[in-house]
Amino acid sequence: MKYTILLFYKYVEIKEPDKFAAFIKGLCRGLNMTGRAIVATEGMNMTLEGTKEATEMFKTVVTTDPDWKKVCKGIDWKTSEGNGQSFPRLSVKVRPEIVSLKLGEDDLDPNEITGVHLSPDELNRWYEQHPDDFVVVDMRNDYEFKVGHFRNSINPEMENFRDLPKVLPKLENLKEKKVVTVCTGGVRCEKASGYLVKKGFKNVYQLHGGMHRYMEKFGN
Repeated sequence: MKYTILLFYKYVEIKEPDKFAAFIKGLCRGLNMTGRAIVATEGMNMTLEGTKEATEMFKTVVTTDPDWKKVCKGIDWKTSEGNGQSFPRLSVKVRPEIVSLKLGEDDLDPNEITGVHLSPDELNRWYEQHPDDFVVVDMRNDYEFKVGHFRNSINPEMENFRDLPKVLPKLENLKEKKVVTVCTGGVRCEKASGYLVKKGFKNVYQLHGGMHRYMEKFGN
């Protein structure tokens, strides 16, 4: 039996996050899917596993359900091969944020302020044609950076994503440069790039779809 891991997020206003979370939990249980789902008033962030048929049915249901199709419209679905045992159980939680950054008064809505989305093709072309014209800043945690990263990228050395304000002084010298933020699937960069813009960085981009999309296209 073939299994699929479904990875997706979307920043969108969810007026009744508890109700939406209950909908997701019921749907996943009905389809025997496991994984982690976080829902907030600002959006959703989920990584789920099920059979190929179950994940396809999941996508169909959430994008056609009368109550939630507007919320789920336009989701960028990312998939990878699963083994049926990637997650021990299903966890669906309602949180204040879909990725914990805890910016307080500096919090922002990525639908209003974020870096310019840069496609994997564009980033690859930049590396080939103008490698000295931009700087890649890795917004993943320190241990993730050590596993593998883009050539010549900067590691702010965050133990946790919410350390971003603390490490900002390390990046101050990049305010006038062309900066590309990267992360695994893109969700962290939505806010991280917007945070840099808000703090005065002049030319900020983010890798659309994250490293996941880049590696789908260009491998290692």
